[in-house]
Amino acid sequence: MRLLIVLVIVILFCQLTYLSAGIRYSHHDFSGSSWANFEICIPCHTPHNANQDIINGTLWNHQNTTSTYQTYTSSTLNATVGQPGGISKLCLSCHDGTIAIDSYGGTTSGTLFMTTGSFGTDMRNQHPISFEYSTSLANADGGLRDPATQSSGLGGTIAQDLLVNNKLECISCHDVHVHRNNSGCTGCHTIHPMQTKTLSLRKSNDGSALCLTCHIK
Repeated sequence: MRLLIVLVIVILFCQLTYLSAGIRYSHHDFSGSSWANFEICIPCHTPHNANQDIINGTLWNHQNTTSTYQTYTSSTLNATVGQPGGISKLCLSCHDGTIAIDSYGGTTSGTLFMTTGSFGTDMRNQHPISFEYSTSLANADGGLRDPATQSSGLGGTIAQDLLVNNKLECISCHDVHVHRNNSGCTGCHTIHPMQTKTLSLRKSNDGSALCLTCHIK
C-alpha cells in the first residue's frame, strides 16, 4: 500500500512538473507578475472553491465572460456555427477583452484588460469555433478531411485528439500548457524574453501542417 501511495505521488509530481515546464515562458506564464501572486497556475486554476458555472471547467478560477458574439459566416461554410461553447468561453474570458485578466479567485473588479490578443466580441474574421466537425460535414464540404479517420499527428484521429464533444473549439488548435520554438523572440516579452512565437499551438504549423491536418488544399 505504501509503495502504491509513493507511486501515485511520483506520478502526480511528474505531471505537475511537466505542465509547469510546458507553460513556463509561454504566453500564459504570468509568474513574473505581482497581480498573479508570482504564480503560474492561479489566474486560471484553483484546487479549492472552483468556479462551477462551466461544466468540465478544469477547476476554473477566473471570472467567466457573459458576452454574446458575432460569429463567423461565409457563403461557402457548410457548418452550423453557434455561440462559443463552454471550453472556448474559458479562453474568451480573457481574450474577448470584456473581463480583466486579474479577475480571478472570486474577484470581479480586475483592472488589467487585454489589448494585444483580444478578439473583442466580433469574431467574424476569426476561424469558426463551436461547430460540429463530423464525417457528414467533411463529405458535404469536400475540402475537409474526415475527422473519424484522419490522423491528427498527435497519436490518434482528429476526432480523438482535437475535438471536444465532436466540436472544434479553441483548444483544437491551441494548448496553453505547451510552448514551442521558444528561442529568438527577443524583446517580445518584458519578463520572459525567450517567450514562444507560435501561440502554444497543439502541433507545429511549419508548412501549414496544422492547417492541413483538417483542410485539403
